[in-house]
Amino acid sequence: MTLVQLEYIIALDNHRHFAIAAEKCFVTQPTLSMQIQKLEDTLGVILFDRSKHPIEPTEIGIQILEQARIIIAESKKVSEIIDNEKHEIKGNVKIGVIPTLAPYLVPLFISSFVEKYPLINLQVSEHMTSDMLDLLKKDQIDIGLMVTPLNEESMKESPLFYEEFFAYVSHRHPLFDQNLVVSSELNNEGLWILDEGHCYRSQMLNICNAKKADRFNNRVLYESGSLEALKKLVDRRGGYTLLPELFTLDLSKDEQTKLRKFSDPVPTREVGLVVKKSYAKKKLLEAMHKEILENLPPIMVSRKNTNVIKI
Repeated sequence: MTLVQLEYIIALDNHRHFAIAAEKCFVTQPTLSMQIQKLEDTLGVILFDRSKHPIEPTEIGIQILEQARIIIAESKKVSEIIDNEKHEIKGNVKIGVIPTLAPYLVPLFISSFVEKYPLINLQVSEHMTSDMLDLLKKDQIDIGLMVTPLNEESMKESPLFYEEFFAYVSHRHPLFDQNLVVSSELNNEGLWILDEGHCYRSQMLNICNAKKADRFNNRVLYESGSLEALKKLVDRRGGYTLLPELFTLDLSKDEQTKLRKFSDPVPTREVGLVVKKSYAKKKLLEAMHKEILENLPPIMVSRKNTNVIKI
């Protein structure tokens, strides 16, 4: 049994297709198939049910794969420990970011980060919170940039900043005439929300004292996957939605007239970096933490944990 063989079965489990797994491992499909078959012969068990499409691990295969991921992760720690000791920040890093954060936060720090650390190769992708946790556990991404706290036993969280929520209100909605919005007085009348799967959705419903989305004017139920779409719905159809602070920085002057702050205690969300507890690139994590904070508006960096809305 070799580390390479373990990497091959992990790749096959991740992609559930021999050709794609071989491509990701930079080998030919026959080579990957032969090595996996050789590992199965060595162990005396069948790891994958090849009759299924897409291919699936067998019951014993699931257990072996879990251990294989631990072994590969631990084997990588040796070079990571050495890099930390040498204070070197280098290598390939896969970062996952939730969709309600990625377009507004990543552009603020990504350019300066890669300029400061030229030996780092970054791969950034967007994922829902539940999917990102699964990818972190399977070592398919290294760092999650997401809303915390998550209270996941196997994860380590490093809070970054606290972001306020704003109401974005149509001039035809009663909230437009208020200088401040009181969260306890909100309901889902005219509320546009994100669709299922977004942690931001549950935060919106919690702030607005709503357990579910109602139809707008009893005719339209529209649950969007994008904050930009929610904003445009308010502009064109009326009602209101909630926007995170970073999103509001790029609003036009006309759009800013539709923003309403919340009265105290202002609802906020905690944003943090999340890694597996076994993650060894501590210097890299510290560097990213520092770079993000240096590129945020100062008021967000100085803000303390006050009224964090549960996910």
